[in-house]
Order: sequence, then C-alpha cells, then structure tokens
Amino acid sequence: MTQTTATPIHRATAREWAGLGVLTLAVVLLAIDGTVLALAVPSLTADLDPTATQVLWIGDVYSFALAGLLVTMGNVADRIGRKRLLLIGSIAFGLASAAAAFATTPELLIAARALLGIAGATLMPSTLSLVRAVFRDARQRTTAIAVWSAGATGGAAAGPLVGGALLEHFWWGSVFLINIPVIVVIVVAGAILLPESRGGARTPIDLLSAVLSVLSIVPLVYAVKHLVGHGFDWTVPIAALIGIAAGWWFVRRQKGLATPLIDLQLFRIPAFSGAVVANSLSVFALSGLLFFFSQYLQLVRGFPPLLAGAAELPATLASIAVIAVIGLLARHVGPGRSIGLGLAVAAVGMAGLAFAEGLPTYWGIAIALAVVGLGVGVSMTLATDAVVAAAPRERAGAASAISETGYELGVALGIAVLGSLQTAFYRANLEVPASAGSAIRESLASASQVLDGSSPLLEHAREAFTGGMQLASVCAAVLLAVAAVVALRVIPNRQDGTREQDD
Repeated sequence: MTQTTATPIHRATAREWAGLGVLTLAVVLLAIDGTVLALAVPSLTADLDPTATQVLWIGDVYSFALAGLLVTMGNVADRIGRKRLLLIGSIAFGLASAAAAFATTPELLIAARALLGIAGATLMPSTLSLVRAVFRDARQRTTAIAVWSAGATGGAAAGPLVGGALLEHFWWGSVFLINIPVIVVIVVAGAILLPESRGGARTPIDLLSAVLSVLSIVPLVYAVKHLVGHGFDWTVPIAALIGIAAGWWFVRRQKGLATPLIDLQLFRIPAFSGAVVANSLSVFALSGLLFFFSQYLQLVRGFPPLLAGAAELPATLASIAVIAVIGLLARHVGPGRSIGLGLAVAAVGMAGLAFAEGLPTYWGIAIALAVVGLGVGVSMTLATDAVVAAAPRERAGAASAISETGYELGVALGIAVLGSLQTAFYRANLEVPASAGSAIRESLASASQVLDGSSPLLEHAREAFTGGMQLASVCAAVLLAVAAVVALRVIPNRQDGTREQDD
C-alpha cells in the first residue's frame, strides 16, 4: 500500500505581511501621483507660465512613459530581480520628485514628469510580481492582492485630498515633495523586509521588441488624449496607424522569440485572457466617468477641492471593505462568477449614480459610489489574482506588466472616449444664443470663468453638464454590464483553468 504525503503549503509570516505593507505603500504613492497634479495646474501655471501645449504635456507625459515601459520593465524585473528593480525605481522616483518640485521652467517640469513615469514603470509590475512570489498559498495571495488593489484605488481617490490639503498651505511643488519621505520608508523597509525574487530567463531582453512595445502603446495613448484635448487633426490618424503597425510587428516578432517580452500563450488561458479583458473594460468605464465627476462636484455642486475629494471617499471605503469578504467569495462562489457579480453590482451602482446626479442632495450619490466601489473592488481584486495565478512564477513580472498595461490603456481610452461623449452630450443639451460666445460651448469650466455665478446662462450650462454626466454614467453602466458577461462566460470558476504553480 502506497502512502502519499501532501506537499506543505507555504504560509506567509508576519515579516512577509509587513513586506506587503511596503509594496502597498509603493502602489498608493504611484496612484496618488497620477491624480494629485490636477489641482496644482492653476498655481503652477501662474508660476511657470507654460503654454497650453506644455500644460498638456506636463499632465500626459507621466502616463505616456508609464504605459509605454510597463511591459519592458516587467521583463527586466524577471531578469535582474524584482526587489532590486523596485528599490532602484523607488530611488529614481524620489529624485525625479525633487526635480519636479523645484522645476523653474515648463521644460524641466515635463522632463521630471517623464522620469517619474519611467520610475513608476519599474515599480508597478515589481510590486505585483513580488506579491505573487511571496504569497504562495492561494487564499493568502487573494487577500494580499485585495490589500494591494485597495491601495491602488485608495491612492487614486486620495490624490485630490492630498493635493487639496497641501495646496491650501504650500506652493504647487509640495505635491511632488511629499513623495520623498514616503520613498525613504519604501527603500529602507523594502531592503529589510522584501525577499529577492527573479524569473528563470537569463537571455538578454530583445531590444527591438522593447522599442516596438513602446511604439505600439505611446502613439495610441497620444492619439486618444489629443483627440479629446484638441479635437481631430492629422496627428490623430498618423499616431494611431504607427501604434497599430508597431503592435502588429511586435506580436509577429514575439512568436519567433525563445523568450518573448509577452508570452502570447498566456492569452490561451481563459482565466488570464478573460481577466485582462474584464479588468480593462471595467477600468475604461470607471476612469472615463470619474475623470469628469470631480468637475461635476466642484462646478455643479459647488464643492471646494478638498470637500470634492472627500465626497468620493464612499467608493474608496467600500473597495477597502472588500478585503474582509474576498476570500469567502473566491472559495464559495468561484473566481468567474465573483468577478461577473462584482461587475454587475458596479453596473447597478453606476446606473444609480446617473439617477442620483440629478437629485438635490448628496446622499444618493454617496450610496451609488459605495455600490460602485464594492463591485469594482471585488472584480479588480479577483481579476488581478486570476492574471497573477494563471502565469508561471518565473514569468510573474511579465504577466503583471500585461495586467498593468491593460489598466493604463483602459484609463487613457476611458477618459478619451467617455470624455468625448460627455462633452458631446453637454454641447447637445446646451441651448444658448450665438452671441453668448464660444467659451460657454467649449466646457462648463470655461463657462464658469466667463459668466457670473448667478447668471441664468451658467445655471443652464450646469444643467447641460449634469445631463451629459447622466448619459455618460449610463454608458459606463452598460460597459460594466458587458464586462460582467465577458467574465461570466470566459473566466473559469475553479483554479483548474489556470497554470497555478503554488507548490
């Protein structure tokens, strides 16, 4: 009679949970940096006097560099060590933050923001792949990723709060300078608490693939951002064509490489491909709406920046509360059904938000935001977990980079597409005489600059903006419902559909 012994499951220690705190702090920092700048634009514009184009580059170059380099940096982390790259990137992030804070010209600020994006690209895939390496038990890993996701969501929501609080007392450079003490904590604690982890690939990174990965993403992000910021001109189709052509060449090249930057075989795993698509669709819907939601709170509801940031907290708090139940959902409902259910709940919340935006009180908005946060918290956590679990451990950095690239593209496309729809709805609902001027038709922000606060025209513009927000919210709800169907149909409900390698 043969006796079999079960392989012991590695359970995370207190030291490893403390290491998760370091990784989550890094994600919070990156998320805050992505949203904190918006409130500082008026004061830095008054100080540095940038042109309108330079203002756009100050805001956009960070996301261009971040999105374009995620795939390459994920592969670098697999080769040289994820902890090592995380610490190098953290130091670079701190130096770039200091350079941005004390920039004396728009050109220097743009260069510093580009360096922040490059450094950020080294941090994101490294944090998630280290979570994969440290938490080998599937249940503990799901909880750890819930904490990581809550950090990303909470950081994005905290950006306006942090920015508003700093700008009430300090100059615009403080929104960058606040990064430095956080970086010191990450570097010191990370060096002590985090283990080194790397993949099995020892071959050099294919430089042509690295260049093509940048050329396939950055021009597409530029095209959609330019379309929203300036409208359609010749640069939009040219940039889009460059991105599509480079993407086609990149995919063809990966098929012939022994160690590709992106393992296309991963997309044959239903848990992986379904999770990436569902996550990208949900981020597309959410980011596109929330980008204009802050404007709605300030320009329509009359909230000051700090209060507007606080008004968005119900979504953050609900997404953090998911940590308490995510393990039970994953075990008893299954990943596919849980992700689909979370997205469906978020769709209901988004539809409720469309209704609440027309009500005179804030409480309906707070409830709808909490429902959205709960649904998105569940879906993003388990979708990220599905991506990480589906990839073999030695390719964790590259797989994490694919997930983060999908996230960044979802953010860029969501703001571009839903932002364009919201603007179109605003202008369609706006009935003003030709003599009223172009500023009123341009945007509610422009109308608020040229009209008196008690003007009937401004009140009409606010109503038109609210109507546009409601229609954009309905579109976002439909997209979330589509993502829910994708998750239910594609993502398996058991880990059998993945390449789980936690032994």
